[in-house]
Amino acid sequence: MPNIIEVNDLKKTFGSVEAVKGISFSVPQGATFAFLGPNGAGKSTTIKMLTTLLRPTSGTILIDDHDPARDPDAVRRVFGIVFQDPSLDEDLTAWENMELHGVLYGISRGTRRARISELLAFVEIDDRRDSYVREFSGGMKRRLEIARGLLHHPKIIFLDEPTLGLDPQTRKRMWDHLGMLREREGITIFFTTHYMDEADRNAETIAIIDHGSIVASGTGEDLKRQTRKESLEDAFLELTGHDIREEGASGLDHLRMMHRMRGR
Repeated sequence: MPNIIEVNDLKKTFGSVEAVKGISFSVPQGATFAFLGPNGAGKSTTIKMLTTLLRPTSGTILIDDHDPARDPDAVRRVFGIVFQDPSLDEDLTAWENMELHGVLYGISRGTRRARISELLAFVEIDDRRDSYVREFSGGMKRRLEIARGLLHHPKIIFLDEPTLGLDPQTRKRMWDHLGMLREREGITIFFTTHYMDEADRNAETIAIIDHGSIVASGTGEDLKRQTRKESLEDAFLELTGHDIREEGASGLDHLRMMHRMRGR
């Protein structure tokens, strides 16, 4: 399969701090790709560059043959995104959250409403379409965010910690839905997670970033063999160390920024 994401010698500096240090990787169309790293390793900065929220300092990115820096609108049409932090408006209903997103993406009324109905049924919350999001469980909110990210028929969906805080049953249900989605629409899944079993079970390829550099990549089995560890978690710790890292920020503000960009 052709690569839908191509990253070559990508760098991002903030003053004297080099957050991303010349990383390169590719993701085939239709693949499930895990991008792992400790907090502060450069994951979020990389994803922001891939999704047009940050400009690279140097290096190149191609998303479905489009450069996010030169043609951000074309790139935004290619992907959907689910941020780590909640980004739904809890004072709106499930339907209203979807409707607002569809309007911001310029989807025509008839197409938009048919797609909303289809996706709410797909993630099994169609019976709660008129309920306020503040009444939803964490798992329902995550499913709604995924449905919203798929509204404009993206070729790629970026999932930043999509199952954070969910119980094991809900996590499994989430990945069952994503697997069905991939089979049905051929979508590429690019995700981050701190649940190593989730990456090992679902990703065809895993890249691990630490201190701004990719320190290893391959299948879960490749990484376990490389580090001579029995679990991906132990392999991850072997590659990145045991120090506790500070958390970064993401979420609703990033979605609002994307919507403002689309409105320009």
